Amino acid sequence: MGGQRLDLRMKALVVLGWVVAAGCTAESEALFGVEGTLPDPLRFEDGRRVTSETQWPDRRAEILELFKTHVYGHAPGLPEQLAFTVLEEDPAALGGTANLMRVAITSRQAGREHTFELIRFAPNTGTPSGVFLLLNNRSANNTDPTRIEKSEFWPVEDAIARGYAIAAIQNSELAIDDAPPFAAGVIQLFEGDAAGPRPPDAWKAIGAWSWGASRAMDYLATDRLIDPTRVAVIGHSRGGKAALWTGAQDERFSLVISNGSGCAGAALTRRPRGVRETITVINALFPDWFADNFRAFNDNEEALPIDQHMLIGLIAPRGVAVGSGSYDSWADPEGEYLGLAYASSVYALFGDALIDPTAMPGEDGSVFVAPRGYHLRTGNHDLTAWDWQRYMDVADQTWPR
Repeated sequence: MGGQRLDLRMKALVVLGWVVAAGCTAESEALFGVEGTLPDPLRFEDGRRVTSETQWPDRRAEILELFKTHVYGHAPGLPEQLAFTVLEEDPAALGGTANLMRVAITSRQAGREHTFELIRFAPNTGTPSGVFLLLNNRSANNTDPTRIEKSEFWPVEDAIARGYAIAAIQNSELAIDDAPPFAAGVIQLFEGDAAGPRPPDAWKAIGAWSWGASRAMDYLATDRLIDPTRVAVIGHSRGGKAALWTGAQDERFSLVISNGSGCAGAALTRRPRGVRETITVINALFPDWFADNFRAFNDNEEALPIDQHMLIGLIAPRGVAVGSGSYDSWADPEGEYLGLAYASSVYALFGDALIDPTAMPGEDGSVFVAPRGYHLRTGNHDLTAWDWQRYMDVADQTWPR
């Protein structure tokens, strides 16, 4: 198998004329669509190169720590106690085609308690299903379990029709998307009412939403109607940033989906500034999202020792899908595509073909290079039923049946 992987890798490199993964450093390449140089995901901090799949876990740990320190902050793991309480179960939901479950996920730490809710629909097929877990950064009306109100943002009926379960958590139940109340949720569970400044690498809202996604995964792993080897985490915009961070940290998610996630999501940071989200802008508008250390890179992207292709590389060899809206210049669709493409050097370690950074699809086009997919939808900054269908297409091709 090692020889076959090498053959696949070298064939892809020859076809693309792109030699980063073959041993030349990213710093020595004129990379398409990138300002300056990209840090190399396959070079250890001490200068050694990653040349095999077996070396990757050590380099992966280095990169993960850099993202924790400089971007998303350090978050705790499991609480002292974790409990699941069924709030509602309807085995004949959606006219008998689905099973509805509402579950309270309760954490206890140092005498404090925090609870948030998971909503899950699963097809009544008699066998465990793959599931899409949405990190809902919009109103709870978008994930109405009664199905009186329906939204393309969480198309339950479409997922069930395609044989998939679909679940959601409400980001605001973990951390309010505002400063300073963001710390009043699950962060307070661990930190209490301690006064004084927090460490500059402390977790904030995106870290809290990601932490909640992992606790939802803790529950889904116990759900008899869910196949725990086929769990996708999906988010849009700031939720897409959190979904990528979740998948980078928690390797139990076998598919990670980013929709319109932009800066500090799928889009490369080292891009022409233009009309798009930048580190400077994002830290000014949303000081509750990232660790305070991230501010050191305002108008100073070249000093950042990582970039978002390395975040996506942390998901390898698992599946990842990125989607953009063609009018969504703020999220930088081309930068999102390049973030996925330049993660290819990591995927090549596992024998996967490279994604050509010069071959971004046009409007309403898509590309799938196992186990990764990208699509560009005509339209604005949104998560639509069309986007969901493309992500389910990726699941069809990525997850074993």
